[in-house]
Amino acid sequence: MGSLRRLETLDLSYNQLSGQIPPSMSSMTLLNHLNLSHNNLSGPIPSTNQFLTFNDPSIYQGNAELCGNPLPTRCYASNSADTENQGYTRNGDSEDENEKDDEVISFSVGVGLGFVFGFLGIIGSLLLNKAWRNTNFHYIDGFLKKALAGVAKK
Repeated sequence: MGSLRRLETLDLSYNQLSGQIPPSMSSMTLLNHLNLSHNNLSGPIPSTNQFLTFNDPSIYQGNAELCGNPLPTRCYASNSADTENQGYTRNGDSEDENEKDDEVISFSVGVGLGFVFGFLGIIGSLLLNKAWRNTNFHYIDGFLKKALAGVAKK
């Protein structure tokens, strides 16, 4: 397909084509008109050369699995080796993205709880144990006196 470099118009609509748009089509630099509508194309729309000029989403209409500009459906990279979508998923519909979201939420909750219990453990122990509280404030008072004495000498 990419060897048709002097081609100016290409209409492949209603042909029951499937799979991805061949990346080699990006080398068709004289292509002015393109219509790939009403096929079974999937994956990302190429985003180089002439494909940057095809801003009309109707030329891709009827291809539910296509993603990328100028369509409102964005492509998201995926780690799966699925041969049908060639490493792309549509709009976060994949289970991998849902698992990542769950991991982020779990991590955030864990960090939050760890901070709260750690903070309460230190402050609570100082509030409940008078000897520890006095020792702690004595230590902080001594540290501040030394720090202020060092600043006053300069």
